Amino acid sequence: MEKEKFSYLRLFLKFFKIGLFTFGGGYAMLPLIERDIIQSNWIEKEDVTDLVAISQSIPGAIAINMALLVGHRIGKKKGAIVATLGCIMPSFLVILIIAMALSNFQDYVIVQRAFTGILSCVVALILIAAFKFAKIAIMDIPTLLITIITIIVLVSSKLITINSTLSSLLPVLLIIAGGLVGLLFYYVYPKKVREVMKRGSKK
Repeated sequence: MEKEKFSYLRLFLKFFKIGLFTFGGGYAMLPLIERDIIQSNWIEKEDVTDLVAISQSIPGAIAINMALLVGHRIGKKKGAIVATLGCIMPSFLVILIIAMALSNFQDYVIVQRAFTGILSCVVALILIAAFKFAKIAIMDIPTLLITIITIIVLVSSKLITINSTLSSLLPVLLIIAGGLVGLLFYYVYPKKVREVMKRGSKK
């Protein structure tokens, strides 16, 4: 696919559209980033996968972190500022309008049903994004095991009562643990890791 011509205005408009249709949290923006940013050939899919992990492990909203990191990867400092402004502007405008009008409509059944439908679509978007990124991230048996163990730990944390602070830090701790395991595998089996990475880059 031919690379789309880059401009800061186009970057702003793309993230404005992404921010406008990101319902249900930052993960819902991943399929939109894939469609509007990756398909423009401004950034590689593998880079976005790495930035997802970074945005999850640093403080702040995932959507804003993603916009900042992707914008910086594409257009350095100006790109980071433009993408972040584009991402947060729709939310600001929508929240402003909702704050003024919702008190008059929040009890309407049609409004409640509409939000139910929106949330259902968000679940589907997140699942599709997870499947697509799994095809990139899961390259061999060790990465599959890391994924399975992470899912088990996260699900278990929801089923049992744990400290609220630990619960909020758990995703970060899991990401750090995954990184350490990756480093361990690299130092123990460097040739094997390089072969797997080459295969993964061809997906």
